[in-house]
Amino acid sequence: MADYFDLSGKVALVTGGSRGLGHAMAKALAEAGADVVVTSRKAADCDAAAREIEAIGRRALAHGCHVGRWDELPGLVEAAYAAFGKVDILINNAGIAPTAPSSFDITEALFDKTVAVNFKGPFRLSALIGKRMMAAGSGVIINVSSNAAIRPVPAYPVYAAAKAALNAITKAHALEFGPAVRVNTIMCGPFWTDISKSWREQADKDSKAALKRIGRPHEIVTTALYLASDHSSFTTGATIELDGGLP
Repeated sequence: MADYFDLSGKVALVTGGSRGLGHAMAKALAEAGADVVVTSRKAADCDAAAREIEAIGRRALAHGCHVGRWDELPGLVEAAYAAFGKVDILINNAGIAPTAPSSFDITEALFDKTVAVNFKGPFRLSALIGKRMMAAGSGVIINVSSNAAIRPVPAYPVYAAAKAALNAITKAHALEFGPAVRVNTIMCGPFWTDISKSWREQADKDSKAALKRIGRPHEIVTTALYLASDHSSFTTGATIELDGGLP
């Protein structure tokens, strides 16, 4: 079965790859044979994650980048292609979910930052790398969304809207970049990560999902590997719900 997820010779770029779900996916891609570009805002965290990947026996590139800043993305792409000559797999995982007491209290700066990280950045990075993937004749883009896109709540309306936009662009990019490039979304429920440490225990206890708990980082891995591998060759424009069976 390991051969189904064999990524030998592939190069993956994972945003938000230094911690949480991104870190879990970056390591899993390396264990499946891929070389990995790890990017996040904090270069030191990227360096640490890259060393872990190199310890697995794969090549890694650490590159600090704020994916919400349009003008930083070309530099990330150029660094990846300079190091490895290609990108076969792009995982748009980086995201932020700031809350506010009400929509009235959300500032323009917070609105713009939330949309930039969760939608504008993935959109632009997919456009930059998707174009090169099309020219190369193959590629995979995986967007990491949230069930907030279809179950919005007042605490984070802008985040929910940005993730809904990410879901929509998945289908649009699948049509635009196909047939050479496949584009899919993993739409996650709550997960037990360091990012969720302030609320994860209570959410785990109170979960209304069919599995009566929130997810663990390793539980996103096989979904990501499936979408990244050639054995999902007829899957594109899809949104896969990974939420333990939320009602």
